[in-house]
Amino acid sequence: MLDMRLYMLQRITALIMAPLTLGHIAVMIYAIQDGLTAAEILGRTQGSVLWFLFYGSFVVAVSLHAAIGLRVILHETFAVQGKALSVFTWSICLILLAMGGRAVWAVTAV
Repeated sequence: MLDMRLYMLQRITALIMAPLTLGHIAVMIYAIQDGLTAAEILGRTQGSVLWFLFYGSFVVAVSLHAAIGLRVILHETFAVQGKALSVFTWSICLILLAMGGRAVWAVTAV
């Protein structure tokens, strides 16, 4: 039952990541074409709840998606299972959340 839930969660996070990825690429193209500097980009993102929610959602979706994918790879390749597999999955997810959250905070916090 857990495997089916994780499978579905990974598919849902993929559905969430797809439009966020396209949005991120569109923003990057816009920034490059307008020749914005890093300082100008940060000036537009600092203190923005919208950008915090956009990139925060992206970080959560990617963290869950990647952790589940690595869980499957570890289980299928090295036959890891049980508590070790769960600890690995949660550790990877928390590490990715912390790193991504720190980056989002650095770009959006005032």
